[in-house]
Amino acid sequence: MTLTVDIPLIRLANGEPWSILLTRTGTTFLAALVIWSIWRLASPRAPQLVPGRAGLAVAALYGLGSITFVSAVFNTSTANLVFILAFNPVFSALLSWLFLGERPRPATFICMGAMIVGVGIIVSDSMGAGHLFGDLLAMSSALSIAAAITISRSSGKDMGFTSLIGVLLPCLVALFMVSKTGYQVAEPWWIIFNGAVVMPISFFCLAAAPRYISGPEVSMFYLLETVLAPVWVWMVFDEVPSGRSLTGGAILIVALVAHSLWQLHEGRRRRAALAPRHPA
Repeated sequence: MTLTVDIPLIRLANGEPWSILLTRTGTTFLAALVIWSIWRLASPRAPQLVPGRAGLAVAALYGLGSITFVSAVFNTSTANLVFILAFNPVFSALLSWLFLGERPRPATFICMGAMIVGVGIIVSDSMGAGHLFGDLLAMSSALSIAAAITISRSSGKDMGFTSLIGVLLPCLVALFMVSKTGYQVAEPWWIIFNGAVVMPISFFCLAAAPRYISGPEVSMFYLLETVLAPVWVWMVFDEVPSGRSLTGGAILIVALVAHSLWQLHEGRRRRAALAPRHPA
C-alpha cells in the first residue's frame, strides 16, 4: 500500500531521471543505515544488512530494478508501467518453478496466460505511441524484483534490509551521471520524502515477506500499486490511460484477483483438511 504513492512522488519532484534516482536512492540508503544502527543498538538480534552471497545477489537485483523502474517512469505512461509491473507474479512463478521446484498449479498457468495476453495488448499500443522502450524497462524491473524475491525465499534468510542496501548500486551510477549532466530537480522534498520514508517501509516489507509466504503470493501484492497508482496520477496530473492500456490492465487485474481468491480458497480447504477431527 505504501508503494502506491511512489510514482506520483517521483512525478511531483519534477526533475531529470538521473537526479531523481540519485536523490531517491541516496536518501533510502541513509535511512536504512540509520534505522539499522538504532535497531542494532537496541537489540543484538538485528538482521544482517547483506547475508552472504545470496544477500549480494538480492541487493544487486533490487539495485538493477531501481534503475530500470525510475527510467521507465520517464519513458512510458504510469498506467503502462504499473500494469506491466503486475506481470511480476508470472516471472516469480516461473523462477520458483525453475529454481525451487515449486511447480505452478493449472489455475496459475491459466492466470499467467491471461496476464501474457494483457501485457501483449499494452505493449502493442506502445509500439505506435513511442513507449516501447519504457515498457521494456518496466518488464526488466518486474523480472529483477521477481528474481530477488525468489532468491530471498530459497535462502530463507532475512533480506529486509538487503533490498534497501541494494540501492547503493544505482546511487553510485546516478552520482556518476549527475556529475556530468548537473543536478536537476525542481521540488526535491517530494523525492526526499519518497526515499527516506516510502521506500524503506515498502521495500523492507516486500523483502521480508518471502520468509512467510511464497514468492508468487508476495508478487501479487503489487496489484495494489497496479490499481491505485494510475488513480493517484490521474487525480494529480490528469493523465488518462489509453483504451488499450486500460483493456490490457483490466485483464491483468481480473486475472490476479481471480487467482488470489482461488489461492485463498485452496489455503482454507487445505487447512480444514489438516485440522484434527474428534470422533463423534
